[in-house]
Amino acid sequence: MIKLISREFYIISIRIEMKFSFVNPSPTLELIKKVPTVWPPLGILYCAQVLKEGGVEVSVLDQPAKLDTVEGVVNWVKKEDPNIVGFSVLINTAKTAPQIAKRIKLQNPNIKIVFGSHHSTFNAIRILKKYPFIDIIVRGEGEYTNLEITECYKKQIGLNEVKGITYRKNNRIVTNIDRPLNEKIDDLPFPDRKISKVEYDLKIGQFKVNTSKVTTIISSRGCPFNCRFCGIRKFTKSVWRPRSVENVMAELQYLQGEGYEQFLFVDDNFTLDSKRVVRLCERIKKEGMDIEWFCDSRVDNVNLNMFKKMEKTGCKSLLFGIESANQRILDYYRKGITPDQARKAVTKARKANIDLIVGSFIVGALDETYNEVINTLNFANRLDLDVPEVNILRTHAGTDIWNELVAKGLLVEEIYWEDQIFIPKSFSTPVPYEKLRVLISQYFRSFYSNPEQVLVELLRSATSSFRTKVFLQNLSDIQKQQDQFIKLEEE
Repeated sequence: MIKLISREFYIISIRIEMKFSFVNPSPTLELIKKVPTVWPPLGILYCAQVLKEGGVEVSVLDQPAKLDTVEGVVNWVKKEDPNIVGFSVLINTAKTAPQIAKRIKLQNPNIKIVFGSHHSTFNAIRILKKYPFIDIIVRGEGEYTNLEITECYKKQIGLNEVKGITYRKNNRIVTNIDRPLNEKIDDLPFPDRKISKVEYDLKIGQFKVNTSKVTTIISSRGCPFNCRFCGIRKFTKSVWRPRSVENVMAELQYLQGEGYEQFLFVDDNFTLDSKRVVRLCERIKKEGMDIEWFCDSRVDNVNLNMFKKMEKTGCKSLLFGIESANQRILDYYRKGITPDQARKAVTKARKANIDLIVGSFIVGALDETYNEVINTLNFANRLDLDVPEVNILRTHAGTDIWNELVAKGLLVEEIYWEDQIFIPKSFSTPVPYEKLRVLISQYFRSFYSNPEQVLVELLRSATSSFRTKVFLQNLSDIQKQQDQFIKLEEE
């Protein structure tokens, strides 16, 4: 703005407005078909809301949900014309995000490129060394870090005092001290789900389970356990931080007012404090909220009373991290559970009439034998599950299994730090990768075509309107999955 003071003098007042655009990148550069999106990019939405309340203009593009190609993302950024573009980078987008960022930087060299989330946190220096067009890495939780970065650029001052970043300064890479975790997460504003302009579906495996408008919500952050295949512990420094029941209820009521009827709790450890879960359920009932919701749970530290309270207040699906039927493998994973605890947890959830019980398993540890794999698949079959999920063990930077392989000289970190490694595919294991794929395929085909299992599921669906709706909307997908199993076995 130019203000006339006298005929001879002018004072030029410059006001710098800031805009921050976020991109949730796709795992694939060529989006020939829709990449499955299970839930909104909640981490981005939290960061965007903090910036918005701090007076910064924000926009969000969820690339896989929007089916945008790289060219589409670049054009979107050009149209938005932001000062800063932030990417949330997980291991599955470790290679695609830089390629998109490079195109953006070529189009507008003045834009600042910021990378954040798990992969960026564990590989900050490597990313900046390899990709000169990336300016800043945000390590750990990014809500207030992004706000401070924006304020620095707005005031045209250095980044020296911004905690939790790694960045370029005078042709060298500088790592500032860590930012402490957000201790009072009740103070964080509720994310605006509308900003991404996407209606999401919730899938368990290949099956869509939401039957109305659904979104995600997080009632706590972090996990105190030490599972060797997971990077959450290091990202959140082994600290579990719950939101208050009152704060969670306020967000649920706000979202219900926005038209949401179903909710997925995406906590790292939702049922860690069973008394807290019970208090939340009691508040949902007291307020008369008619909602349906889904969550994950460990198999220890659970009880029938908690499951009954959950079911009475709309919990329709519960996923247990069971992992293995073999205590030796569970101990290797440092899971801290037993197969008997898994059996009892499923039994209690079934007794509480939870509609859909899901069990997650992992096979393919470095020295896991054929008999141990078969034992896990048989155990999954014996448990009273509606949906089993069987995954082949994989690892990436930031997990203890990755660190073990590097320490033993089995993995060259500087070569593979951007990759997600399937253990049986990259190393000599008792059960080769392709054999595992066939075993898993045979198991799924047997499970879903078992007449007794089909009859049980039909009888349960007859008394559950939720299950009936889920079954009917997935008929075509069930047939497609059967065809995939047949094709895999033929290969």
